[in-house]
Amino acid sequence: MSYLYVTDQGALIGIESNRCVIKYRNGLIKSIPIETLEVIEIFGKVQLTTQCLQECLKRGINIVFFSVYGSYYGRLISTNHVNVQRQRKQAEIHSNEVFKLGFSKKIINAKIKNQIVILRRYARNNNDYKIDHVVKQMQYINSKVDLSESVEQLMGYEGICAKYYFKTLGKLIKEDFVFNKRTKRPPLDPFNSMISLGYSILLNEIYGKIEAKGLNPYFGFMHKDREKHPTLASDLMEEWRAVLVDSTVMSLINGSEIEINGFEFMDNPKGVYLKDNTFKTLVNKLENKFRTKTKYLSYIEYETSFRQAIDLQINQLIKCIETENHELYKPIIIR
Repeated sequence: MSYLYVTDQGALIGIESNRCVIKYRNGLIKSIPIETLEVIEIFGKVQLTTQCLQECLKRGINIVFFSVYGSYYGRLISTNHVNVQRQRKQAEIHSNEVFKLGFSKKIINAKIKNQIVILRRYARNNNDYKIDHVVKQMQYINSKVDLSESVEQLMGYEGICAKYYFKTLGKLIKEDFVFNKRTKRPPLDPFNSMISLGYSILLNEIYGKIEAKGLNPYFGFMHKDREKHPTLASDLMEEWRAVLVDSTVMSLINGSEIEINGFEFMDNPKGVYLKDNTFKTLVNKLENKFRTKTKYLSYIEYETSFRQAIDLQINQLIKCIETENHELYKPIIIR
């Protein structure tokens, strides 16, 4: 199945002869067979015809709307996926503190291990910056994860590791892109600008898959409930952040696929944003990452794309919810 990203301002998406047709302002026309589409992601001022909207609703094709800079607005979906009994069970298990803590420990343990792998990968080619001390600190903190007595305590350990991780990661990239910490709303440097966009795309990738399985994206177990925020999608995203987004952005920078002049540095309000070509480069690179084959899932013996792996992880979560057994969940851990 295909994911369609439309970032060109002024583009028009319609339906002609059972094909999704994109007409660009410069006269270029592209088309995709409608039956191959799973999701359409729109960034900024892009128009859709009524016929296109109706066809997507009939076929269960999600349409996701972002700002021109990648801030999430909302999505258009059909209701064919709704599974009332599954959502009732999901809501009931929210009061099971043992389940919530056990599930959260698995996610955070995997997240920290994956962050350490990413640091080691990029430290191999950087003889000027040693990471042994940082890795030991993160491993020590991760050893505390299994001893956590509450989700709040667990998230405290996660936050400490995140500070170590981003401070170190910021020293392992090309000099023009060096940064000191994670910043968001707005991002204050090119790296943070790119991972913010990547996280937004990843979050909505997971959101759509959760919803397609009949779960409620807003009934989470680890993150605190927030108005209009898909907490369960945030929970499941944690094990994938470093694996998919951070690694993709690091590859773009250290592989010289983007340059520092591909960003807008704004003073009022202060922030750093991707220019059009950089935006497209990141979106294409991330899409290729989603399609990349992997054998990192411990419970299958065959290769699967990262996108399919996310889907399989949600199937695991459903089994956990239905059996009320968090031990069935096996998060992805890269090597």
